Amino acid sequence: MKYHYLFLYFVTVFIWGSTWLVITFQLGSVDPIVSVIYRMSLASLLMFSLCKAKRIDTTASVRDHILFLAQGTLTFGINFWLIYISETYLTSGLIAVIFSLILFFNIVNAKIFLGRPIDKLVLIGGLIGLLGLFLLFSPELTKPSSQTDILSGFLIAITAVACASLGNIAAIKTGLAGHSVWKINAWSTCYGATTLILIAQLTGTQFSFEYSVEYILSLMYLVVFGTILAFGAYLKLMILIGPERASYGALLIPFVAITLSTIFEGYQWSSIALLGFLLAAFGNYLVLKKNV
Repeated sequence: MKYHYLFLYFVTVFIWGSTWLVITFQLGSVDPIVSVIYRMSLASLLMFSLCKAKRIDTTASVRDHILFLAQGTLTFGINFWLIYISETYLTSGLIAVIFSLILFFNIVNAKIFLGRPIDKLVLIGGLIGLLGLFLLFSPELTKPSSQTDILSGFLIAITAVACASLGNIAAIKTGLAGHSVWKINAWSTCYGATTLILIAQLTGTQFSFEYSVEYILSLMYLVVFGTILAFGAYLKLMILIGPERASYGALLIPFVAITLSTIFEGYQWSSIALLGFLLAAFGNYLVLKKNV
């Protein structure tokens, strides 16, 4: 049993850690919002098929659908759209580090919307994490030619984190109501895709498809592995060892992402950037430590 959950743990960390780099293969001739629409539409179709195969009831009340819509729009829609855009400005590893701050955002939003207490250690961890991010980005900000792109990418990524966190609050509410996770995400990915289709229509976005091997394989990887299988492994892991201990994967995912970014995207380290990365990881550890 021990080796079983260790396998699930590392599979989850590696898949989610690798998706940040895989997203870069989706950037190019196809508009980012269209690529996310393809991803979420396919994921929704597959998860509804999974629900049917597992005989999971997909009916829900109006209140449930409102929460599905909120989660889908914020997490599976706007959040992923902004992530794709931010990766046109920054390397995938840096985006993954920024996104690790969702741990802090989730705790703050849980206080606001669910009434859960916040400990001082959580605030200290959040501040340390923010200091780490500043140091991580400071070497890039010293290059005048890249300051605008760095700031744009950072602000877009932080907005994505905020949206994803709010979507998580909606997911918690539906989960507490006793719905299957597969049912929640089948509907939420559907609503996320629908929201982005409406935005694309309103903004006059042109729909296209890239028939390259890289684009098609990366899309399939993000749909099957990044959106469905990794979450399935994480769900099983939560059942085996509990959600608090399973959450420690969030500390390792940025390590995987930034390692892959260093190898494949040529991210250049400096002593200040390394210190910033370690501080960001330590800040997240303090946030999680209080909640385990």
